[in-house]
Amino acid sequence: MSREKPMKVTVLGAGVIGVTTAWYLAKAGHEVTVIDRQPGPALETSFANAGEVSFGYCSPWAAPGIPMKALKWLFMEHAPLILRPKIDGAMLSWMVKMLTNCTSARYAVNKSRMLRLADYSRLALADLRTDTGIQYDERMQGTLQLFRTEAQLEASAKDVKALAADGIPYEVLDPDTCIRVEPALAASRNKIVGGLLTPKDETGDCFKFTNALAAMAAENGVVFDYGRSIRRLVAEGGRITGVETDRGLASADAFVMALGSFSPILLKPLGISLPVYPVKGYSLTIPIVDPARSPESTVMDETYKIAITRLGDRIRVGGMAEISGYTNDLGEARRRTLEHSVTDLFPGGNMAQATFWSGLRPMTPDGTPVIGATPFKNLYLNTGHGTLGWTMSCGSARLMADLVSGKKPEIESKDLAFSRYA
Repeated sequence: MSREKPMKVTVLGAGVIGVTTAWYLAKAGHEVTVIDRQPGPALETSFANAGEVSFGYCSPWAAPGIPMKALKWLFMEHAPLILRPKIDGAMLSWMVKMLTNCTSARYAVNKSRMLRLADYSRLALADLRTDTGIQYDERMQGTLQLFRTEAQLEASAKDVKALAADGIPYEVLDPDTCIRVEPALAASRNKIVGGLLTPKDETGDCFKFTNALAAMAAENGVVFDYGRSIRRLVAEGGRITGVETDRGLASADAFVMALGSFSPILLKPLGISLPVYPVKGYSLTIPIVDPARSPESTVMDETYKIAITRLGDRIRVGGMAEISGYTNDLGEARRRTLEHSVTDLFPGGNMAQATFWSGLRPMTPDGTPVIGATPFKNLYLNTGHGTLGWTMSCGSARLMADLVSGKKPEIESKDLAFSRYA
C-alpha cells in the first residue's frame, strides 16, 4: 500500500544513480535533498565511463571459466583483469564470494536478474526521454560484441540462451554482417570471426545525461547540497535519525544510499556488511578525426573486454577490471591496452589528443546491484551496479521510488535486495 504523505528523503551521492533516484523520488511527490562531497554531479565513477547503455550486453563478471581465464590473464600484456593484491579482508572476502558465483547455475540466475532490471531500465529511459526531451549525445544503434576467436564465438552460446529466455532481441553475425553493422571494421576484417548484436542497446554520455537531469531535478524542487562530506549515519531505535557531515547533521524521514564503492564504508558501523568492492576501470576519450573510420555505436572487443563507443564528435574507449582497492592512479600500461584495442580495430585515431581517466566501479560478487530495504526501517540501498550503473540507472531509480513510496514495484525486486546476502 502506498504511503499517503510525501516524505523528506535524503539521497547520498550525486552520481548517475543518486541523481536519477532523486528525480524519480521528486516525481513521486517527495521532498528530496542530495548530498555529495564533489562540487557538482557525476564527477567520480559517472564522469567518463564507456558510454554504453547495454540492456542486452549485460552479464556478470562471475562466469564459468573465469577462474582459469584469470590465471591466463595474469601473463597477458593487455589483460582485461588486473589483480594487485594487498592485505585487505574486504578484498579477499569479495573475491571468494565472486568465485562461488562462477558456476553455470549461478551465472544463469544472476544474468536473468540483471537482464530483468536492464530491460526495465530501457523502458524507463525511453519514457524519460519522451517526458523531458533530455539530450546527451544519445544513439540507439545497438552493441556489437566482437569475437576474434572461434572459442569466443562458441562461448557466446550461453549468453544467447539467456537473451532468448528473457525475450531480449539479438543477432549472431558473421564477419561480413559485422562490417555491414559497423562499416569501419572493414579495415580489420581478418581479425574477426563473428559477433553478437544486441540491437536494443544504446549509447550516450553519462556525464552529460546526469548533469542535464540534475538541472531538471533542481527545477522540480530537488535540493543539491554539493561540497559536503558525509562522515557517518546516525542510528537510534532501528532507524536512521540523521547523517553527520562536515557541515552538521542532516535529518530526513528516509535515506537512500547511492555512494557506489563507498557505500560499505558508511554501512559497516551500522552492522551491515555489504559485499560491494571497488573494481577500477579506465577510459580514453579521443576526438574523431575521420568519421568513416570510427564506430557507429558500441563495439565490444571481447578479447580485451574493452568497449569502443561513439559519443558525438568523440570516441570513448573504456574497460578493464583492476582489483586494487580504493586507488585511483593512472597506470601507463592500462593506457597502452586501451590504445592497442582501439587502434587495432579502428586505425587512424589521434592518440596524442586523447584524455585518460579512471573510476571505481562498485561491484557485487554476483554482478547484480543491491536495491531495496535494509534492517533499518528508513534506510534504502541503491548501489553495487558495477559496470552497468549508466545502463540500469533509470530502472533502479524508478524501482527505488516505488519502494520508498510503499508502492508495489512494476518488476520483481525481492531478489535484488540486500536480504539475498543474509
